[in-house]
Amino acid sequence: MAPGAPIVRFERVGKTFANGVKALDGLDLDARAGEFLSLLGPSGCGKSTALRMIAGLSQPSSGALTWSGAARPELGFVFQEPTLTPWSNVWRNVWLPLRLRGVSRAAAEKPVAEALALVGLTGFEKAYPRELSGGMKMRVSIARALVAKPAVLLMDEPFAALDEITRLKLNNDILRLKAELGATIVFVTHSVYESVFMSSRIAVFSARPGRVVETIEVAEPAARDEEFRLSQAYAETCRRASAALLGAIGGEESS
Repeated sequence: MAPGAPIVRFERVGKTFANGVKALDGLDLDARAGEFLSLLGPSGCGKSTALRMIAGLSQPSSGALTWSGAARPELGFVFQEPTLTPWSNVWRNVWLPLRLRGVSRAAAEKPVAEALALVGLTGFEKAYPRELSGGMKMRVSIARALVAKPAVLLMDEPFAALDEITRLKLNNDILRLKAELGATIVFVTHSVYESVFMSSRIAVFSARPGRVVETIEVAEPAARDEEFRLSQAYAETCRRASAALLGAIGGEESS
């Protein structure tokens, strides 16, 4: 597959839940191979619903979601909360997706060690969730999503509950992992600054029912660092994304 070719596509997708809430209406969107795509919008606009559809956890009420290949690629999912099992140590939490597929502990030793090394948690294998900080718990959750070496990593506002310093550090770490792994990342956020710093492309969602009202390419630089955060290009792209977001929700502030 050529770099940048669409791997999954929403075509006029709508989603109405059993209680009558219409989450999405006429969503047209694609995710491209190797990109970092952020879904930016206010809370409740259907971003997470779209992400769950990619994961196969929800189905469209109308329209179509299609994959470009013969089969859906390997996916990893990082939820808003770490969702770790409190009775299991770090190693067993990361092993869980493999264990559910029948991978033995012995066979899992290498991939679990590799996943923990990627997120900087080597040496914490025997620690329990109650012994970890919020940022470390999220790292365990990310390692668990990476252990099966997914081609597509889905992340649903994973840093929203973290303090700003931890959040910025994890933003940097995810970009490092992206460069090392080459996976496609689809990232849900309602932070303009986070989306511009991390993304190669931003899809701005309207208020519910959600649809994409503007897409913004973040073309430069390829490597993001603190210098980029202070650059004129970063500030200008943040202004454009903010204007698109405010326009999409009728001038109201996003939550």
